Amino acid sequence: MHRLSANGDPVLRTAVIVIALILCFAALQAGADIFAPMVVALVTGVMLAPVTDAFERIGLSAGLSSAAVLILGVSAIAVLVVLAAPVMWRIAEELPRIQFELRSIVADFTNLINGLKEMSREMEKALGAEPSLSDSDSESTLPDITNALFLAPVVLAQILIFAGTLFFFLLTRKNMYAWLSRQIGSSSETEAILQRFTNAERMVARYFLAISIINAALGTALGGALFLINLPAPFIWGFVAALLNFLLYVGPMAMAGGLLLAGIVEFDGPMVLVPPAIFLFLNMIEAQFVTPTFVGRHVSVNPLLIFVSLVIWLWLWGPLGAIIAIPVLVIAIALLDIFAEDDATPSA
Repeated sequence: MHRLSANGDPVLRTAVIVIALILCFAALQAGADIFAPMVVALVTGVMLAPVTDAFERIGLSAGLSSAAVLILGVSAIAVLVVLAAPVMWRIAEELPRIQFELRSIVADFTNLINGLKEMSREMEKALGAEPSLSDSDSESTLPDITNALFLAPVVLAQILIFAGTLFFFLLTRKNMYAWLSRQIGSSSETEAILQRFTNAERMVARYFLAISIINAALGTALGGALFLINLPAPFIWGFVAALLNFLLYVGPMAMAGGLLLAGIVEFDGPMVLVPPAIFLFLNMIEAQFVTPTFVGRHVSVNPLLIFVSLVIWLWLWGPLGAIIAIPVLVIAIALLDIFAEDDATPSA
């Protein structure tokens, strides 16, 4: 009687893979403080690998090239924070006015709902039930200064983990690819597997370069349109839109909400809806026409896979998971060589 093995039984092999995935996601969720910055650093390293190679081609050593990319990346993040700070502070200062405007916008709907609530209370009294607490009676729990102080060292540690992982990945990634290639396949397959790692890295870098150019064009167009309607800091809003557009679904929703708040702060009447309407119109053109034309011809990702990846990583790590959901998906698909067929097919 022969033994069943994971290699011979497809059902058993599938079960092992499913169990391994479940354990992997459980470990990622349990160790989010450590694994999240590491994964973000690895994804960032794959996308920045061509920059490191470019520095090496001009004569810099691997260590200097990795350090230069790390410094440039940290500087870019610092610039983003500086550019976004005025917008955030302005919104924070205008929060009382925003709340007042929002109350006036929904006042008519509130009056209707109040009538329904009154009817509900009368029915509860008639049935002998105790009236439920109103929203004003409930207490909300807000984070205090103590929680913020305890959170600061964790954030600092995550920044250091990210920086260290990114530097050492850029420094040793070629050796890592060679070692993994030897471990995954036989000696005759090592060269082919190593080539797949290299092709996947190039594909992912090319994909996100194209997406970056498209998002930069979207941000520029949005900044120009907001400038024409006299919204303050229009090109900062465009810059933020270009960044958030990397987060499919979540980013555009957040951007539309931010522009709605900006419209409430700066304008009156129906004009408050113009900034988000402009962004949604430009985003629709980008998503429906520009991206499929310039990216989808060679790299096409199933929308269902995108949605599932976004849901899973949001569930695991929240907003940070949303940042890496699409890059991780593209890297996985590239490693599986699914894009190769598209690349080999000549365009019409």
